[in-house]
Amino acid sequence: MNTPGWGWGPQDLGSPEVSRRSPAARGLPVESGMVLEDVESGWVGAVVSVEVVGGMRVVGLEDRHGRVKAFPLGPGFLLDGEPVRLTPPAPRSVPGGPRITRSGSVAVENLRASVAKESRVWVEGYHDAELVAKVWGHDLAVEGIVVEPLHGIDDLPAAIAEFHPGPGRRLGILVDHLVSGSKESRIADRALSVPGARGNVQILGHPYVDIWQAVKPAALGIPAWPVIPRGVDWKTGMAKALGMPHRTPQDVGRAWQAILARVDSYSDLEPALLGRVEELIDFLTAPDGY
Repeated sequence: MNTPGWGWGPQDLGSPEVSRRSPAARGLPVESGMVLEDVESGWVGAVVSVEVVGGMRVVGLEDRHGRVKAFPLGPGFLLDGEPVRLTPPAPRSVPGGPRITRSGSVAVENLRASVAKESRVWVEGYHDAELVAKVWGHDLAVEGIVVEPLHGIDDLPAAIAEFHPGPGRRLGILVDHLVSGSKESRIADRALSVPGARGNVQILGHPYVDIWQAVKPAALGIPAWPVIPRGVDWKTGMAKALGMPHRTPQDVGRAWQAILARVDSYSDLEPALLGRVEELIDFLTAPDGY
């Protein structure tokens, strides 16, 4: 059944027909000097900066009086009256100009991935690993950090004990639905009591039930993620609610691939995920970590 008002059916999200019907604004790489209007506030200004503030990428717009305000990069802007979704600066083809990666960092040209270090990023499942690899893959290759799926965190304390963390052998762990009082928070507390974990293991989480929800609805052309009733397998229910095939694990896997295909860069992800992943990478690449 299609979700009322969304126009989604069982098609691939990447199909031309779906793309034409999608209400999402056109993606547009931000450029210095571009004159934009913030739809919500009405602020009009020229782009003077793109930077990270509190784990969130923001664009600075300077108005005609010289005042500058910062706005989150993403949807909610007008360019010459046309709705646009700001994406990271486009890679530059000018010799000597920096190329920007999906994560918003400056690319290392002619990169040969570093030899894998002993430290690891652990995530809950394959979907988490695919999303992290798509957006932060270049950064991780530069640092020689491998992303590994855990397939759930129920046995996290035992997995950490088997890993034997220590200086130069760190773990950065990303957990779904890590909120106060949750089962996940109690498991994380126990995990940090494993010998060697303190100072060498960092567990961070996002508030979403599943990594799917860390993709901004605007990137998919929907107003919000549907609410799945209790007792229904979340991913199966979500695929059904989005009007996609959902009866088999293969159907659900294809639904995720359709969603992942809509992620072009960090601007398509929620700040609550962006900040956590970057904190984990910083933790693993700190000079005293090796």
